[in-house]
Amino acid sequence: MINSLFRAAIIGGLTLGLVACDDATEVVSQPTSFDLRVIHASPDAPNVDVLVDGAPLDIAGGLAFKEATLFEEQQPARTASLEVVAQVPGGSATVIGPVDKKFLDNKAYTVIAVGRAGDASLAPLIVSNPRSSVAATTVRAQVVHGAPAAPSVDVYVTAPTDDITNMDPLGRFAFGETLGPVEVPEGDYRVRVVVTGDATKTPAFDSGTVALPGGSDLMIVAVENTNAGAGEPGQSPVSLLVADNGLGFFEILDVSAPAQFRVAHLSPDTDPVNVLIDDDMMAPNLIELNNVAYPVISDFLDAPAGTYNVKIELAANPGAYAIDEDVSLVAGKRYSVYAADYTAGLIADGLFILEDDFRSVATEAKVRLIHLAPGAGLVDIYVTAPGAGIADVDATFPGVDFKVETGYVGLAGGSYDVTVTLPGTKTVAIGPAQIDVVAGGVYTAIARDAAGGGAPFGAIVLDELN
Repeated sequence: MINSLFRAAIIGGLTLGLVACDDATEVVSQPTSFDLRVIHASPDAPNVDVLVDGAPLDIAGGLAFKEATLFEEQQPARTASLEVVAQVPGGSATVIGPVDKKFLDNKAYTVIAVGRAGDASLAPLIVSNPRSSVAATTVRAQVVHGAPAAPSVDVYVTAPTDDITNMDPLGRFAFGETLGPVEVPEGDYRVRVVVTGDATKTPAFDSGTVALPGGSDLMIVAVENTNAGAGEPGQSPVSLLVADNGLGFFEILDVSAPAQFRVAHLSPDTDPVNVLIDDDMMAPNLIELNNVAYPVISDFLDAPAGTYNVKIELAANPGAYAIDEDVSLVAGKRYSVYAADYTAGLIADGLFILEDDFRSVATEAKVRLIHLAPGAGLVDIYVTAPGAGIADVDATFPGVDFKVETGYVGLAGGSYDVTVTLPGTKTVAIGPAQIDVVAGGVYTAIARDAAGGGAPFGAIVLDELN
């Protein structure tokens, strides 16, 4: 029934678009204008800035993948130069344009950055619609295929419990194409995406039940799935980025999207441990953390979203818990769960939990530095060219304390020296340690104590994509 409503709305919208208005009405002269927003749908592109006639849109910090701006009024309606500039290590680079585009009066334009930066297929997909409001009990929706790696698909928008076996799809489209816009009653819906030609109609994406409130004006962009579990058998190749006119943006994941987490024994003076999840030993075929000594970091484990109890017990004394803590996992996200304090501080200070982002960016290496050496205290961190030394440069990250991380920093591919010093001095505590990174890679470097605690300090470098 709901799928039929969407189909009828599409046909009706196309029909209305062919009807001209012959009524003679008085036209009051007003300044002409158009609305403009931008959606970042390129899975391997860095943050971008958008320029109209050389003037940047107001996007604080640049627009990241799976983000959308609000509509911004532009005056006057005109042919304008459109340019998208990527933020790259050491500066910026134009990745789209400048291209001239005719923007008409009283239209709402959405510029979607689609394609991939890594193969130079990044391009603007421009969708225009008349400015108009949505009734309080109605939902307007338009769907865009913005996932470059996904094939042509059939889209079903139905009531949550409908069987699509004998249904016709709402529509069929390939990368760069759109469906709608359509207007339907507010309510609960379910979006299923099936690869064109799949006779079984097995969904490649299933939203589950999604409540669409009245007054919503939605542009729904299918983007490449870069979340936890992406690329694994049975996981959807896409997620849905939803831009709501006036209300920002949000993401809809496939109902089967897992969370992922790994656990690390990085407490330097703690004896070998067992890790228990919900009072059971971790599945040994997924993560082996049974009677492990410092320092060990597990592989990632898929888990349904939810709250889990994590206990870390001494292997020689089961039931003597150094950690007993609940950890909440959100679908689509990756987490690293570190036990890093000295034994005496583990129970008091608990686990150190970080969210991981392993999305590859074609123009840079993403590098994150984490201070998990409890014996080192406050430190300064230098990232320099190999052999350059630190005598004549300021710290890249001054005053980094225990259990503090730098966030992901974009570096050009190449070799770097990482040096850790006592704060405010050139007294070296770790390094210089050379790290080699490539554009598109994701790396984590963890400062740690020697076994037992204290110096000599060292580093664990993780190539997160390998």
